[in-house]
Amino acid sequence: MIIHAKDVNYKELNAVLREAANDCEIINCLGQRFIAAGVSDKCIRIHGIPGNALGAYLNGAKIEVCGNAQDAVGDTMNNGEIIIHGNVGDAVGYAMRGGQIYVKNNAGYRAGIHMKAYREKQPVIVIGGKCGSFLGEYQAGGMIIVLGLCADEKPIVGNFPCTGMHGGKMYLRGNCDAITFPQNVHVAKASVDDINEIASYIQRFCVHFGYHEDDLLNSDYTLITPDSKNPYKQMYVAN
Repeated sequence: MIIHAKDVNYKELNAVLREAANDCEIINCLGQRFIAAGVSDKCIRIHGIPGNALGAYLNGAKIEVCGNAQDAVGDTMNNGEIIIHGNVGDAVGYAMRGGQIYVKNNAGYRAGIHMKAYREKQPVIVIGGKCGSFLGEYQAGGMIIVLGLCADEKPIVGNFPCTGMHGGKMYLRGNCDAITFPQNVHVAKASVDDINEIASYIQRFCVHFGYHEDDLLNSDYTLITPDSKNPYKQMYVAN
């Protein structure tokens, strides 16, 4: 089903989307919010720029955006897959608790903030470009992978990555000696076993966006994990 989104407000657009019996293609999307919130049973392809909270509470559906997306993509996402063929705004994967998000290019601030995991639920975010400040802030579970596939000279992440991180893992492609990490994390070169753990997600990223997996799998990665039973002690308690 094709949905023409021009001049349609977000409530009307989502009502049509929910009532559709089959997969949907949205054209001329112009910043409508909450697209596919809580949807579990469709494949949705979007042309244009969706607004904030795309795929919030997503519960198994697949969303593909043929361009950029705004803030809070996958907010509290439970299951499914979101694919962004461009850049994404701030707080992608906010409180995400399951499913996978793939972004071809860059992410804004606070990607993966409050990301968590529960039993078999292991959320994953893969960013092809670079990320802004506060990456993985208060991360409690799941996995964040940043590939740094950009020509510019900026660091792969901005300031204050992993602030308050107390669970999960983060993989940054390349040597991160120049990046300042907080005291509550452990930073090390990823081992062969570590790379094997992320291989399937990198392979899927390559399928979505046309990269060669060998180039990425044969790269060095930096692994960041929590290194304190009380990650907030250094932030709020005087030693």
